[in-house]
Amino acid sequence: MADIIMGMAMGENGGILQGTGEGLAVLPLFAWLSPSYPVGCYAYSHTLEWAVETGDVTNEGTLVAWLSDAMTLGLGRNDAVLLANAYRAVEANAIAILADVNELALALSPSGELYLETSQQGRSFLDATLAAWPSPRLPNLEGDVAFPVAIGMAAAAHGIPLAVTAEAYLFGLIQTLVSAAIRLAPIGQTAGIRATAALSATVRDVARNSLHLTVDDIGSATFRADLGSFHHENQYTRLFRS
Repeated sequence: MADIIMGMAMGENGGILQGTGEGLAVLPLFAWLSPSYPVGCYAYSHTLEWAVETGDVTNEGTLVAWLSDAMTLGLGRNDAVLLANAYRAVEANAIAILADVNELALALSPSGELYLETSQQGRSFLDATLAAWPSPRLPNLEGDVAFPVAIGMAAAAHGIPLAVTAEAYLFGLIQTLVSAAIRLAPIGQTAGIRATAALSATVRDVARNSLHLTVDDIGSATFRADLGSFHHENQYTRLFRS
């Protein structure tokens, strides 16, 4: 994730792009998307545990294929669109629109487990960020908050460019899911690193293509993964909450 963030923060000649202050303020993203940030991302697999259980993901190649579909046809693209719309709502101080985006983001969860995944991480992220990275531009939405919405809100409030934020968020999601795959044992650490690297171009494409989309452009075709989220709660053994 650090390479992507810093790569986007560099100009064509290698200089740091200038923002509204002395430089491009991307440092908060390193904290917000770190595994140590208290959102509990390690506890969720977004149905990957079920995919391993049923034999859909058995090795590096099938993991890359599964995650690529998740990025381009479901979770990744939708999260990027929601993040971007939340970002623009905070920029415009349009709190009513922000609330609508968040409500839609939560409603799009296909199962109770996936609702918990996004709402628990989003609420935890917003609470931690309000405490540690406060900004008068960062609204405190009450109740459940979807994770990509919370990230978009914070980035806009702190003036972090949307394109950088979207790529960093999606790449952090990839890293979280690859880490889950390593713990589930179909791949080792070296294969996990290769899978992460192989998906970096997909992350960039999805982030770039989602920046100017509206919520009307949201859609998903990852039906097997969505249905798998219902089966996951009945698995005999489980490492993850989703």
